[in-house]
Order: sequence, then structure tokens, then C-alpha cells
Amino acid sequence: MTILDKIIAFKKKEIARVKEEVPVKKLVESPNFKREPISLRKSLLESYSTGIIAEFKRQSPSKGIINDKVSVEGVTTGYLEANVAALSILTDTSFFGGTMVDLMQARSINTTKPILRKDFIVDGFQIVEAKAIGADVILLIATCLTKQEIKNYGQLAEDLGLEVLYEVHSQEDIDKIDLSNKIIGINNRDLKTFKVDLEHSIKLSSQIPEDCVLVAESGISDPRIVTGLKEYGFKGFLIGENFMKEENPGIACEAFISQI
Repeated sequence: MTILDKIIAFKKKEIARVKEEVPVKKLVESPNFKREPISLRKSLLESYSTGIIAEFKRQSPSKGIINDKVSVEGVTTGYLEANVAALSILTDTSFFGGTMVDLMQARSINTTKPILRKDFIVDGFQIVEAKAIGADVILLIATCLTKQEIKNYGQLAEDLGLEVLYEVHSQEDIDKIDLSNKIIGINNRDLKTFKVDLEHSIKLSSQIPEDCVLVAESGISDPRIVTGLKEYGFKGFLIGENFMKEENPGIACEAFISQI
């Protein structure tokens, strides 16, 4: 069993428990449910966009603790000052040390940039939950979903006014998605082995139609990589560990962006 298999199996049990305790009606009545989501697509396509989707991530299964000393408030403020295009907040607790409160705190500070809820979506309940905690975008990982699930969850998100970052790692993943006008994230990290291959984004990008917005994910540690990927049509760059491993992620992000 791979790490991804373990995460998904655990997540399904976790969500089943939460659904018993939290009625959907309560989520729909949340104040954040009424707010107008901010568009990731627009943010990435603006002519002056940095394209950087900066992530708040305390830990990961492959690296262990990355940074458990900084606050969501401090990092969010730093990222905003660095002029990121969007924020990504991990809400998985068991494997990444994140919480939904992290995203809610980031939302209370950040009223101008889109926030991606970074988690393993295995149930429509989580999409309603994402809207209720103030997310603008959800992540659908094609590797761990069926073609029908991707379609159903994507439609639900759209119905709720949320955007979707569809994450792919292989041609098989791409084949599961109706690629028309989507935001497609190509993950350089193989979630089954957690190995990173930076050439991966470039290889798969040729399979994505031009009406899609391309986002490169994982292993981006040098501004020159961003410059190179832009030549292949990438508009977004999801970066977490490279900033979070520093004592002050916001300052690290600002220094990175200044070199693009």
C-alpha cells in the first residue's frame, strides 16, 4: 500500500465520521457561504500577476516537520506583501498538520486573493465544507478519483461558485478530465513514490489544450525554473516547502518573486 493509498483510506473514514457530526445545513448557514469567491483563473491571467500560489504547509509525509514555528497570520500577511497571485492552505491534519481553522484564519486576513483549499477530496461534503470555511478553489487529484467522481465533484464546486484546480501526474490522469477551459495543475511529484521530476510538467503540458490555465506544482525552488516554465505556457506556480522551510516564509517568497 502506497502513502497515497493510506491517506485516501484514512480520509474516507475521517469524512464519514465528520458527516455524522456536522449537518450540511450548518455549513450552508456559515457566514463564509454567502461571500462571493475570488477567481484563481483571473488572478493568474492578469497581466501583472506573479503567478505564485504560495502555500502554508507545516509538514508532509515525505519531509516530516517543515516549519511548525510560524503562524498562519504571519505567513499570510507576508505572502500578501510579497504580492502572490493566490494562497494555498493545507487542511489535512493527520498527514500534513493543517486544519480548517488555518484556512479560516487566512481568510479573515486575506480579502483580496483567492485561497485554494489543499486537501484530498473524496466526498462532495468536503466541497460544501470548503465553501463554508472561506475557500475559493478546491483541489481534485485525478490520481485518486474516478472519471465520474471528477465530473461530479467539479460540477458541484461550479454550482457553489468555487473554481477547481484539477491535478494530474500522468496521461491516464489527463484522460479522466474534460479538459475544456479548466485550471490544470501538473504535479512534478509522483504521489505514489513522492519522487520529484521537474521535467514532468513540460512533458505533460503539450497534452493540455490552450484554453486551459496551466499550473506547475511541487519541487520549484529556483526563480529560473518559473521563467523557464513560462515559456511552455505555465501561468501558475504552486510553491510551499521552498518558502516554508525558511524562518520567515513571507520574506523568502518576496525575495523569490523579485527574481522572476
